[in-house]
Amino acid sequence: MTNQIDLQHACDNQIPALEDFECWTTLALDANQLKARELTIRLVNSDESQQLNAQYRGKDKPTNVLSFPFECPPEVDIPLLGDLVICADVVEREATEQNKPLNHHYAHLTIHGVLHLLGFDHIDPEQAVEMESLETRLLAKLGIDDPYQDH
Repeated sequence: MTNQIDLQHACDNQIPALEDFECWTTLALDANQLKARELTIRLVNSDESQQLNAQYRGKDKPTNVLSFPFECPPEVDIPLLGDLVICADVVEREATEQNKPLNHHYAHLTIHGVLHLLGFDHIDPEQAVEMESLETRLLAKLGIDDPYQDH
């Protein structure tokens, strides 16, 4: 699996190593028994996150992760899953507020975003339970506590 991280706009925060992203996304993909897929993970600052969130979701504020599934025509065989845009500023702030290790929060948001790329959602309570349960199981495989429990 090939992952690309564009650090051009990333803040000078501590960010996980590329091989960590590959491990997280591989776990999420394996959980759904899919063939290997590629995805792009782009780390951005708050300004870019806010602009993308406003443009694509109608929400004028930065957010931790945005998922953009790749919609490939049926006749084209490209193993591209899609793109994740992770806001380094928001992830760092949330990890501090939630008293979580930064790399654990990156792992959670990466898995969360990949699950969105795979079609999971949390709009209604039943979907949320399914998605959060899968996130929790995948994170446990990495030795990371349930991100939804109170700390």
